[in-house]
Amino acid sequence: MKEGRRLPRAFFLRTDVAQIARDRLGMVLVTKYGGERTAGRIVETEAYRGPDDKACHAYGNRRTARTEVMFGPGGHAYVYLCYGIHHLFNVVTAPEGQAHAVLIRAIEPLENVGRMLQRRQRPAPTPQLTSGPGVMSKALGITIADTGLDLLDPHGPIWIEDPRQQQTRIGSGPRIGVDYAEECALWPWRFWIEGNEWVSGKRKRGQRLKG
Repeated sequence: MKEGRRLPRAFFLRTDVAQIARDRLGMVLVTKYGGERTAGRIVETEAYRGPDDKACHAYGNRRTARTEVMFGPGGHAYVYLCYGIHHLFNVVTAPEGQAHAVLIRAIEPLENVGRMLQRRQRPAPTPQLTSGPGVMSKALGITIADTGLDLLDPHGPIWIEDPRQQQTRIGSGPRIGVDYAEECALWPWRFWIEGNEWVSGKRKRGQRLKG
């Protein structure tokens, strides 16, 4: 696949995190470790906004060793462990001091699928390969060691490309696994490409938006 245009810093510095999560659909997430490039089209995202989003790790402007990267400038990776085993990849957005981030939930594999299968120890490229944030990170080789990485670093191992493809139909619905977040759990801040088999699930709860 021909290398696309990398996203500029300005894309990540916008303050509307829900719009950024929506705009990221169809773009290509790329990793390159040990000279091996793997890539996939982003098909599902979730937006998180501090300080008023009770589902956000930085709710109430809570600053910890883990969330500190979220308060930095947009365009950096925020990777954390879920249940002690799943490495979840987020991209920080907004200017420094505003702790917003977009979780990448699923990709459609595009490049070096064989390496993704090896990392996931799977025999064939079914949706379970990269459908879900934990398995997606594992397929791409992303771990918490990557948290804080600048996606704009030309020598960095993770970046996002804009293939300039035509907009697709987008669905929206509540985020997954945030029932504890009270009224914020109902915010329709999960976005996905309609009809794409690599989306992680619960599509029937969402509403269709016009792309």
